Amino acid sequence: MPEHELWLTALFNRYLAGPANWVLALVGLEAEHADKPWSNFVVLQIVVFFLLVALFGWLRPRLSMDNPGGLQHFFEIIYGFLRGQSEEIIGRHGPKYLHLFATLFLFILFGNELGILPAFESPTMFAPVPLGCALFAFLYYNLMGIREHGPLRYAAHFAGPVWWLAPIMFPIEIVSHLARPLSLTVRLFANMFAGENVFLVFLGLTYFLVPVVFMALHVFVGALQAYIFVLLTMVYVQGAVEHAH
Repeated sequence: MPEHELWLTALFNRYLAGPANWVLALVGLEAEHADKPWSNFVVLQIVVFFLLVALFGWLRPRLSMDNPGGLQHFFEIIYGFLRGQSEEIIGRHGPKYLHLFATLFLFILFGNELGILPAFESPTMFAPVPLGCALFAFLYYNLMGIREHGPLRYAAHFAGPVWWLAPIMFPIEIVSHLARPLSLTVRLFANMFAGENVFLVFLGLTYFLVPVVFMALHVFVGALQAYIFVLLTMVYVQGAVEHAH
């Protein structure tokens, strides 16, 4: 069943179909419908990107040590929280990975909460978006492990603590690591898809008070899922870069 086309997606397809088809052709792909190459989840990710750029572009010249505003306090709380979590999980070197954790957290958080706005949806309720975030986290922590230990020593992590367990441990560890992107994807996608649809169902039943409750629940679930995703990414980075004793 074709997806419902959002108003913004319709605008992209009307005025930017040519550039989208050109980009797809560059990578050897072709849109199912040449006149509608843009999907909702792609357009919504672009919206999230420009929201973040505009927000931080507006906030940066207004940063103040003497008179910080409410928005600055909000992001300082997020920064302090993520920094503390990275130090607690990874150790004193945790903050050097903070740029990745903060980027993932803010992108997923804003993506999760975008569905609260009328005429928009959460891009994270579409499976390709959580999958992309999960694959990015998977590649990142493995690259950090290789950079920290070198390819051979990092591969030795998969063999277990003693050599004679290596034939058993190695395939188990490989399967376990390959399952991580799937678990990250399913957890985020399923929660946001369910939350978005529950909110829409109750919004369709009544516009008096009840939707407010589910809107607040949607905000809470969106923030919680962004935190869980980044928390697990921190755990994976910690396992990749730690030194065996």
